[in-house]
Amino acid sequence: MCDERRHPVSDNGTPTLQYLEPESARGGWEAGEQALLDTINQKVAAAESLEGVMDFVFDSVRQLDSSDRLGLAFVEEDGQRVVAHWARATYEPLMLKRGYAEDLRGSSLGRVLDSREPRIINDLERYLDAHPGSRSTRIIVREGVRSSMTCPLVVEDRPIGFLFRSSRTPGAYAKRHVAMHLAIAERLSQAVEKAYRIEQLAAANRAYFETLGFVSHELRSPLSSLVINGRALTGGYLGEMDPKHRDKVGGMVTKAEYLLGLIEEYLSLARVESGEMKARIEGQVDIVGTLIEKSIDIIQAQLEAKHMTLVREYAQSPTPVACDPSLMRIVLVNLLGNAVKYGDEGGEVRVRAACEDGRVSIAVRNTGPGFPPSERDKLFKRFSRIQTPELMKRKGSGIGLYTSWRIIQAHGGRIQAESEHGAWAEFSFTIPQPPRTGQR
Repeated sequence: MCDERRHPVSDNGTPTLQYLEPESARGGWEAGEQALLDTINQKVAAAESLEGVMDFVFDSVRQLDSSDRLGLAFVEEDGQRVVAHWARATYEPLMLKRGYAEDLRGSSLGRVLDSREPRIINDLERYLDAHPGSRSTRIIVREGVRSSMTCPLVVEDRPIGFLFRSSRTPGAYAKRHVAMHLAIAERLSQAVEKAYRIEQLAAANRAYFETLGFVSHELRSPLSSLVINGRALTGGYLGEMDPKHRDKVGGMVTKAEYLLGLIEEYLSLARVESGEMKARIEGQVDIVGTLIEKSIDIIQAQLEAKHMTLVREYAQSPTPVACDPSLMRIVLVNLLGNAVKYGDEGGEVRVRAACEDGRVSIAVRNTGPGFPPSERDKLFKRFSRIQTPELMKRKGSGIGLYTSWRIIQAHGGRIQAESEHGAWAEFSFTIPQPPRTGQR
């Protein structure tokens, strides 16, 4: 089944290293081998995780030969490096495990990758004597491994990594084992690459939001100091300022306040995306005093700066509610802040709140440009903004509504938006009582 070429690696010429070129056609499997390959096909098609598939393969191949170890590695950095991604063995401890990396340049694995040829090393101790600079061989020998079989993983003629089978028994592998190893690799290649890329994207996403949170946190303190000092100057606490200088400092404070608001949005987003923002439900929360009025206090200065009127419509003696008050204030500050930001100068902001039929409902409406029905689907999506001339003139990030949606979802509720284009917009949400956290 294979054209075998032997390469001596010791003075006496013992053929411990073999590169084998498989024939283009394979077949003739025994019943147990064919059943294993068929089952692998099914497992790969229904795989929920890379680990699940690899665990199944490990348990299965041990029924066919004396393998004690199975490993998976991927090629990264534009083909310059190989990184161990998964490993399992019948023994402990594993010394060469996930995260171990080696440059491919100058490595014997480079030949396996370039030629697409599987490789057998049936005496790793002798191989290490001939290649003392091989760090991975030294580690694997310390684990007690004595034979190894390496097969390239290829997708559409593109090498993506390696599948390793190893044994603590010398001389464990022959040509038939290589044929089965290749057949398994072929069935795994596309599935493991897809799962690996998904993991990479998730890891990159986590790293992005961790960095976002760190940078935002580091910027918040100096900007807060700038705002406080600016207000002290414009308020005359350090002496009177002439109108020209007061206006300049006031403009600086306004810009710093905008940046602070943006930082708060990014910090909230980073908490949501990292999984740190969990709803911690408290009972008997005062919907007006604890939630709405404290949120209004935060945006009061913006409201006054645009000469807008605030109208409150609260149910008489509203019933205390169950929610996470800190998260709900984030939602309310976002909705109220948007109502002011995107509302008309001298217009109106109206807040309604009610508790009935086992749920709490809050709505925030403003007079202003609103949005057309065609733009509604862009709301509540990360970094998405409505593309109308009136609204694009006003600064925004598209983060606040997405964060609000995530928070309402965490309470088992719903958030929605309605508008009459050119007249008004209303954002409202409802959460059940008690909140159904963790449910869709």
